[in-house]
Amino acid sequence: MEAKIGNVLYPVEDVEKAIAFYNVAVGLPLKFQDGARFAALDGGSTTFALAGAEEQVAGRAAAVSFKVPDVAAAVREIEAAGGVVVAPAAEGPHEVRAVVQDPWGNAFIVYGPKK
Repeated sequence: MEAKIGNVLYPVEDVEKAIAFYNVAVGLPLKFQDGARFAALDGGSTTFALAGAEEQVAGRAAAVSFKVPDVAAAVREIEAAGGVVVAPAAEGPHEVRAVVQDPWGNAFIVYGPKK
């Protein structure tokens, strides 16, 4: 299974204020915004994502998201290698995603296209 880092997801309480902060203070241009749910900022080769309360699928912790061609297959491989499913694959507003943990308890997200 080939994957690439799709984004690094930061939970925030106010997406608009967070966009303004990271745009002005850090210099990250806005790429995409879905209201108060989610925003993607241009971090160069990796997207820096801001998740409002509705999109905090990994809880209140920062988490990396890996883009994969097949979420179900990725989840099977993660479990076979000792990972744990925290939230099974489900269709979100823009993709299919699952929240998993590595064998050391670190949460991350695997996501891919809707089928």
